[in-house]
Amino acid sequence: MSRSPLPPSNVNSIRPADVSVFSSIGLHMHSTELSMVASRLQELMSLFNPALISPLSDETSMYAAQFDQHSTLVDQAKEMSNHLQNSQVGAREADSWKLVLLFVQVDQLCTCEQQQVQSVIRSVVEDVDKALQLLHSQLKQTIVSVALWNGEHDSFTNKMCPCMERNGEGEVRLLRAMLTHALQESLDELLVKKRWYADRDDFTVILQDSPFITDPSSIGGNPISESQASLQTDKLLVQMWKNLLQPTSAQHNTEDNGKIIALPCPTEDRPFLRTEGNSPSYHHSHASPLLKPFTGTEMPCEDLSPSASIPTSVHELRPADIKVVAAVGDSLTAGNGIASSQHNILDVLNQYRGLSWSVGGDDNLTTVTTLPNILKYFNQNLTGYSVGMGKQQNPKAFLNQAVAGAKSEDIPSQVRTLVAKMKNDSRINFKSDWKLITLFIGGNDLCDHCYNSLRYSVENYMRNVRESLDYLHKEVPRALVNLVEPLHIIPLREMHVNASLKCPTWLVNILCPCVILPKPRSKALQLVEDLNRNYQHSLSEIVGSGQYDSRTDFTVVVQPFFREIVVPKLPDGRPDRAFFSADCFHLSQKAQTLMARSLWNNMLEPLGNKTYRQDFNNDMDLKCPTKTSPYIRTYHNSNYTYTNPTPTPGPNTNWGSDLSCVNLDPSDIVPTSVHKLRPADIKVVAALGDSSTAATGAKAKNVFDLNKEYKGVSWSIGGDATLETVTTLPNILKKFNPSLKGFSKGQLAVQKGFNMAVSEAKTSEIGAQVQALIKAIKDNKAVNFEKDWKLLTLFIGGNDLCHYCLDQNNLSPKNYSHNLMLSLDMLYKEVPRMLVNVVEVLQIDPLKRVKKNSLSCSLMQRGSCPCVINPSENSPEFEEIKRINREYQAEIQQLISGDRYDGREDFAVVLQPFLRTSFIPYIGMGEPDTSFFSVDCFHISERTHAEMAIALWNNMLEPVGRKQAYNNFTHDRSKLNCPSEANPFIFTKMNSLASPPVMTTTAAAPTTSSSLAPTPPIVKCDSAIPVWVPVIVGIVSLLAGIIAAWAILSCVQRRKKEERGVEMRGTGF
Repeated sequence: MSRSPLPPSNVNSIRPADVSVFSSIGLHMHSTELSMVASRLQELMSLFNPALISPLSDETSMYAAQFDQHSTLVDQAKEMSNHLQNSQVGAREADSWKLVLLFVQVDQLCTCEQQQVQSVIRSVVEDVDKALQLLHSQLKQTIVSVALWNGEHDSFTNKMCPCMERNGEGEVRLLRAMLTHALQESLDELLVKKRWYADRDDFTVILQDSPFITDPSSIGGNPISESQASLQTDKLLVQMWKNLLQPTSAQHNTEDNGKIIALPCPTEDRPFLRTEGNSPSYHHSHASPLLKPFTGTEMPCEDLSPSASIPTSVHELRPADIKVVAAVGDSLTAGNGIASSQHNILDVLNQYRGLSWSVGGDDNLTTVTTLPNILKYFNQNLTGYSVGMGKQQNPKAFLNQAVAGAKSEDIPSQVRTLVAKMKNDSRINFKSDWKLITLFIGGNDLCDHCYNSLRYSVENYMRNVRESLDYLHKEVPRALVNLVEPLHIIPLREMHVNASLKCPTWLVNILCPCVILPKPRSKALQLVEDLNRNYQHSLSEIVGSGQYDSRTDFTVVVQPFFREIVVPKLPDGRPDRAFFSADCFHLSQKAQTLMARSLWNNMLEPLGNKTYRQDFNNDMDLKCPTKTSPYIRTYHNSNYTYTNPTPTPGPNTNWGSDLSCVNLDPSDIVPTSVHKLRPADIKVVAALGDSSTAATGAKAKNVFDLNKEYKGVSWSIGGDATLETVTTLPNILKKFNPSLKGFSKGQLAVQKGFNMAVSEAKTSEIGAQVQALIKAIKDNKAVNFEKDWKLLTLFIGGNDLCHYCLDQNNLSPKNYSHNLMLSLDMLYKEVPRMLVNVVEVLQIDPLKRVKKNSLSCSLMQRGSCPCVINPSENSPEFEEIKRINREYQAEIQQLISGDRYDGREDFAVVLQPFLRTSFIPYIGMGEPDTSFFSVDCFHISERTHAEMAIALWNNMLEPVGRKQAYNNFTHDRSKLNCPSEANPFIFTKMNSLASPPVMTTTAAAPTTSSSLAPTPPIVKCDSAIPVWVPVIVGIVSLLAGIIAAWAILSCVQRRKKEERGVEMRGTGF
């Protein structure tokens, strides 16, 4: 606490005890709390130097009173300088170091509207600069500490700024917070620009690290107790004191403990008052984003008036008629990194929603170009736009419900949240206000498509967008939806080609691997291009159906300005990083400015003549409504007719399918080999398993129906109705053979046919089901046990996994495989002419994510599958059950891939792996589609039975080793594959060896699908050497000896050389 040994001559080596004069400017008579904090700080400084002189002391109280609300910072700086020069301090100025606090009181600034923020900031910065210049010219041996104060807000402030009374408390606080943040950054830039006014060794200026903000509970005029007020003042004092000292690596604990606050002290290695010279700090490389002039836009339109009366038709909607704006999407709408500097990559995590192109509302159009700021010119009462920074839950986000990282599957959830906010917000008249909603999604789907081509297929993208639009169409009156095409993403790769740009390509490789990693002109890159184009085209297909034009107060318009992208270039031809955020992936405010202009111009362009190219090199002006076309353009007021509109799909009433197969005939004669079995040759179907095959609860509407077995809709054995309304394997086979026998119908036990499945069965019980099945087939007089071809489907193991933790010995993977083997052995020994489908046990852990807000779901699911549902995520127990699940799959693969059941020509076992990698369909971010499950969230619904039947059938028509090993649970009546002329048989291991690749109607398997056991190798024969040649060569060699063998082999070698360069084709056996 002692003074420096010698009087310091440099401003960077001043200890608190070296300060002889302490003063403040920026106070006024209403700064009660601030004056109290400054007074206590003066008392604290006096502990270091009892001879401290301060104008705030009793002797100079009259001087402090001169600082009334009308005096400016410059006036106060002049008064203080004169006072110090005329007092006793002036006589001994040579050894008198001074500490001056300059306060900028945000709470005294009048900013009723966001449009005023920029001018207020500019004015404040100019005043501070003038005051500092005056102090610099008048005072020596001085440290000036600039601090923002955002505290008291009382009746005096309301009188000085009456508009505050009209605004709600939340709006006022939000506006002041934005202003404080912008001022802090702008003052920091001022000091950096002026180099802290430190052109002399005896003068400098610092900016306190953070503003002083009082307890929010006191801001709205809410009374606080005397003890609370005192404690709050003490906390602010500690903050101010810490900001004055050199920062230390050790963190001082200044939290109140029993209302006793500990003050930090200067240390031996850091004893000085902080300056930029002795403690350099981080500085914002740019001023507040609210002060960037190149992001503003001039409004050229003259006619800004609304319709004479509120329109009832969306096709007669003028810009001024719009009352509400909203948006859903991903990080480009959420605003990630819009205002980030090139070297602050962590700032990309911040969401500048107020600057978002389609829904941001910071400041006004002269400084921030967004669609809402354009519309504010037409309607100053516009609402719904987002301001400031924060995530979608933040109140400042308002109707900007975009989520960073979102994909198309997340949009339905965002839309539901958006509509709920619209309905519940008092600022919105949900029924009568016209709403403009912008939907923009697809970039992240493209970035990840190579990891799961099914999940990010065009069909799923369309389904997600259509589901979102359906909900808006159903729930929202008086709305126009801007459906913006996904941007053409390939050109963004240019940012990561030239190393001189210093873009963090390694980071973007993680963010968007499927776009950045493929090599130029590669097939992988062409896949991205094709998918990108198909996404874009699909939106026109959705809207072109006309299903969203069934009402006059609602429409959807595709805005195509992102269809083609031209990357901005510098004069030297390199891409311009100024249009991108620090990660060279997200777009900066400069780019978002052009996006907002393009969207606005697209809205005013007629359908069929919209701009579809975004050239970031070219600046553009805003278009205006005209007298002849004053409306936002729709298909109707554009006189546009959609090409080949598809009929509007009605609500789904069943889960039937359509079979497009042409050749439904059986073999000419009944085959004797299972490897030549056509679908129409099958005469009998049967099934073994658990509740999934028994169809327990498949059509349950409540908990009382859960114990019912709806065997008629069971995926592998049900036969209710026809394929057009109920999709099951027997209903598919009945198209080939209407006389099929064995399928189950309805719910009665007498109608179960050869469905021997028992609810809650485990693998150890399958043997009993096999015995019952054999007896039932033999006893059925309609079946010829010896001659009829039989198709049996066996699916078991789910209940074993669900209860594994309760009986690990009996339910081990080895026992699972052993019990299956015993059952298959029994069938192999006793049943003639049979093909057995063994469906691989499903990947069970995704069931844990299936949740619904109901008692039956939360309780019954836990009871049905305790070992999967009860353990917490990432717990050792949960990881163990996933490991056992994989071992079950590996065991069954090993059992069936061997030759144990290959000894008979009329018997085969085929593993069907479509559930090996299970995907739970989602309807939103983290929200599984519970329509695939019964009311207990465990048993599967009729919809899932239909999807499993399709997957099983398609697996049967795929060669062993090339079967789809994941489920494709997306409703499509045309997903059923057909036998081909080249491959008319149901595939077995033997007839798969020579089969060429099979073309199916389903999407390609995702690259992440993995096989837990190696698939059998596919034999490939050289077309230049027929299969019989080696045999003949061997015989001739034995008979003719070495000379003859040498001659034949030489001939073969010559033929190989002649055929070299010719494409080899597999020879069919």
